[in-house]
Order: sequence, then structure tokens, then C-alpha cells
Amino acid sequence: MDRREFTASLVAGGCAGMCVDLTLFPLDTIKTRLQSQQGFYKAGGFRGIYAGVPSAAIGSFPNAATFFVTYESTKSLFTGYSATNLAPITHMLAASLGEIVACLIRVPTEVVKQRTQANPSLNTYRVLLNTLQEEVLYVYTVSLTYSELIPFSLVQFPLWEYLKAVWWRRQGGRLDSWQAAVCGALAGGVAAFVTTPLDVAKTWIMLAKAGTSTASGNIPKVLYEVWRSRGIPGLFAGSIPRVTVISMGGFIFLGAYEKMRRTLL
Repeated sequence: MDRREFTASLVAGGCAGMCVDLTLFPLDTIKTRLQSQQGFYKAGGFRGIYAGVPSAAIGSFPNAATFFVTYESTKSLFTGYSATNLAPITHMLAASLGEIVACLIRVPTEVVKQRTQANPSLNTYRVLLNTLQEEVLYVYTVSLTYSELIPFSLVQFPLWEYLKAVWWRRQGGRLDSWQAAVCGALAGGVAAFVTTPLDVAKTWIMLAKAGTSTASGNIPKVLYEVWRSRGIPGLFAGSIPRVTVISMGGFIFLGAYEKMRRTLL
């Protein structure tokens, strides 16, 4: 990857991340409260729907920019495999590495954002101070990364690249940005649904108080606790708004990224 491609991925990724996170923030708040251990209405219901937005605004650009720079850099290292049967593995590897690096930025902002969403009476600054006093933010890094983000990206990005390639071939080597956006919406919706139980576990862990068994970050144990207390519906709590948000987000995020990157290149 040369300097121009690096800059294009950085700027396009960051701008796309801010665009989607701020546009769909209210739906993300509803999803978080539906998954909250205390229940939707006790977590705030429809009140303070923009609670936690400062955290999202601060973290969006560097988080998405870091992901796409890593994703595109990894893909460029394996350019020779992109036209072979190994292409999905290349995309999986690139997406996984991208998520691991981006998590260094995403974890603290995500913890503060979700805790503020579930406690709308508190502001972002107060939630940040409380979290720092109780524990170290990065204790959630492993839970967040392995509970949702890597499995989600392992489904979304190979599927996105595959759908784009199929559409590109059927149109004789041409693919518009809006078509890449449609592929992003489909890939995001599928990935969102199949990883909903892991997202529920992540939400319970992030909203748990320090010192509790849930806060320990044991994913299988939390999944079992959710299943035992709420059954299968509990494991898929918030799946409708989650699929809706991520499908719309995939359209905006990946469509905007493709458009901006092509423009900058």
C-alpha cells in the first residue's frame, strides 16, 4: 500500500465511521437498553436517546480509520491470493487484524457509551470517571474482541467482498458505490443476526458492576446465564433493532467508504 492509498483508507474510513455512528445512534441506544440486564424501561426506555453520544463522536473517526488502514494494508500484502479460492481467508484475516487493532480505541469509548446509554441520568464525563475509579477500561478488551467483533467481521467482510465480486462480474467489470453499499447492507444484516447472542453477552459484561461474576468476562458463562434466565429469546434480545441498525449502517458505512476512497484515489 502506497502513501496515497494509506491516506485514502484513513480519511474515507474515519469519515464513514463518524457518519454511520452519529446517524444511527438512537437505534443503537434502543438496542443496548433492550439487551440490558435490568430491562428496557429501567435502563431508560425511550428517554435520553442520545445519552452517550459524546463518547461515540470522539471514538468514531480514529476507530474506523484504524480498522480500514489495517484491513486494506493486510489485503495488499496478499494481493496474489485475491483471485483464488483463498480470497475469503485473506478477507477474514484482514478483518480480524483490523478489529484487533481498532479495539484499542473502540473498547474504552464503547464501554463509556453503553454505560451512559443504560444510565441516561448520568452524563458521559461522570460515567467515565466512575469507570476509571472502579476498574481499568481495558479489562474489557478480550471480552469485546472475542465476544463479538472478530466473529462479526469474519462473517461480514468476506461476504461483502464476495457479493461485490459477484455483482462486478455480472455487470462486466463495473460496480457503483451504491451497489457496494447494498452488498454492505446484506452482509451486515446476516452477520448481525448470527452474532446477536455474542452481542448480548458483550452488553451484559460491559454493563456489569465491578466484582460481579458477569464482569469477569467469561463469555460461555454469561451466555449460559442469559439462556438460563431468559431462554432463547434472551439470547436474541434486540436482534431486530440490531439487524436494522447494522444493515442500515452497512449501507451507509461501506457505501460511504467505497465512494470516498474512490474519490480520493
